[in-house]
Amino acid sequence: MKVLPSVLLTAALVGTAFGAPRVTPPSIPALPAATPASLLPELTPEAARPLPTSPLLPLSPAPAPIPARPLDPLFARQWNLQVIQMPGAWAQLAGSGRGTPVTVAVLDTGFVNSPELAGRVVNGYDFVSDPARAGDGDGRDADASGVGKFAYHAEIIGNLIGAAHDGRGMAGINPQARVVQVRVAGTDGLVAPQDLADGLRWAAGLSVPGVPLNPHPARVLNLSLYADFIPLTGCDGRVQAAVDAVTARGALVVAGAANDGADASGYTPAGCRNVLTVTSVTEDGRRPSYANWGARVALAAPGGEPGHGIVSSSLSGPAGERSPNGTSFAAPHAAGVASLLFGLKPTLTPAQVRDLLTRTATPFPGGHCDPDPRKSCGRGLLNAAAAVRAVSGK
Repeated sequence: MKVLPSVLLTAALVGTAFGAPRVTPPSIPALPAATPASLLPELTPEAARPLPTSPLLPLSPAPAPIPARPLDPLFARQWNLQVIQMPGAWAQLAGSGRGTPVTVAVLDTGFVNSPELAGRVVNGYDFVSDPARAGDGDGRDADASGVGKFAYHAEIIGNLIGAAHDGRGMAGINPQARVVQVRVAGTDGLVAPQDLADGLRWAAGLSVPGVPLNPHPARVLNLSLYADFIPLTGCDGRVQAAVDAVTARGALVVAGAANDGADASGYTPAGCRNVLTVTSVTEDGRRPSYANWGARVALAAPGGEPGHGIVSSSLSGPAGERSPNGTSFAAPHAAGVASLLFGLKPTLTPAQVRDLLTRTATPFPGGHCDPDPRKSCGRGLLNAAAAVRAVSGK
């Protein structure tokens, strides 16, 4: 797997937030940023360690049914799932026989063979075009394996979306989801706009010159990152064109708002049209200081705060768990719930799912997430139970 410093919405896993200098690859000209580049404060860098073997795994044809209540040992500490009323959503789905498996693409640091996603995760494609930043000896290739000290960022994102309810580790939002890992971040944690644009198109099943078609096109694309090498003055045109294309294809793009405590409208993809932009809140519904805000934010989901993060399974963590915080981890909550809605009603359009998730959101305590009215967090807090009820009619 690979890492996205200012790209990853984990407080930009790698970057000033972690004390590492921001590196500009010589092959990509750097443009002045409107604000200092600060990475998401989510994961601390990991010491180098061998990654698990990463074969091109097929997706299993029949994921297990969704239980009414997970028995996974970390579930009792997954406060984030209570906040978004996930148990209420599962109760509506348990034993109903409704809902089909939906594929979610995670555009991030790359593939890690997570036990939580056994039989439901695919080693997609590596879109990091600069060999100097790829860390695997070449540019783009068919092995999306994560590389470097931030390789496990994407693993956690995938686990939040779809970890199995199997009595081990954590409980994912949609344990039937199929996850395709697409690498767009270099070992430096940076994401080049054209790499991101091509990764978006490929993930949704569209053609990209020189790259074979994705055999597992996704209905939901999770982007817990933002693009580098461009000024923070609005959505990059290359990425906007890709977002528009995948939206027309029927895929929903979900993005973290980023972790600079700034207006999300200047960021790519958070500031792009046709994107469901998600910011972070704490357990009590407050906006943590790192979380971006503003008119481009559609809604909020748990992202945690230092000392009280999102409990997750990870091969990189002590005893197999981590508790990171950042908007990187807010976005997959919405992506996971969106996958449940598409599974219940495959004819839904991306616009309809965006509307459902915002319309059913829970109002913030006191009507706002921040005392400053400029620092808005969208329509409210993601409510999985209400969203599922709106689609299933229960």
